[in-house]
Amino acid sequence: MKRFSFLFFFLMSAVPLSSLPGQEFMGSANFFVGLPQGPFKDNVENAGIGLTANIGYAPREVPFMVGLEFGFMNYGTDRRREPFSTTIPDVTVDVESSNNFALGHLLLRLQPNTGSIRPYLEGAAGFHYLFTSTSIKNLGGEGEEIASSTNLDDIAFSLGGGGGVLIRVWQKDQDDDDEENPLSAAIIDLRVRYLSGGEAEYLKEGSIRRENGRVVYDVKRSQTDLLSVQIGVSVTF
Repeated sequence: MKRFSFLFFFLMSAVPLSSLPGQEFMGSANFFVGLPQGPFKDNVENAGIGLTANIGYAPREVPFMVGLEFGFMNYGTDRRREPFSTTIPDVTVDVESSNNFALGHLLLRLQPNTGSIRPYLEGAAGFHYLFTSTSIKNLGGEGEEIASSTNLDDIAFSLGGGGGVLIRVWQKDQDDDDEENPLSAAIIDLRVRYLSGGEAEYLKEGSIRRENGRVVYDVKRSQTDLLSVQIGVSVTF
């Protein structure tokens, strides 16, 4: 991952941006459903829900985009109510254990950067970061957090690819010289991607148990493959 990131930043810094032909950048925010695959699915049966965001360089004259993407997904949460402590049993708090899946990738995408309908193929290289954290909060759906702790976390290399289609829904008029509006187009992004993730240790719903006054973790370990179906909005500027 460090080599990919170094190469990306080297290429971007080696050429002054003002000298790039047809300079244009694209940023996206996508809602996605993550479907565990393979051994990961054997341990985590439920789908996750999350968000991704990416930004990249997409010159109009050349059919490609190169950029960076980060995302976050929750794939299960356990909630219960407990006395605040053994010495204060008359105060009750919400205890929440959240199983989370973060990702970061270098993207290389083959896509036309003009036109109303733009199908594309992409490759991604980066990491998966899985972590479970437990917090205690005041009672109520939006209760204030009192304390929290990370129960388990691990990181794994990931590599994959996918495809999608960009559908332009708005484009700035060429005669519009409004400098206060840097956006040149708004685009709907529909995408499917498969990521092959390396082995990692993680927890899932029901993995944290309390036995005889102590906490027991049922730690899982497997590949972390993930299929995601995404929909979002992109803008060019």
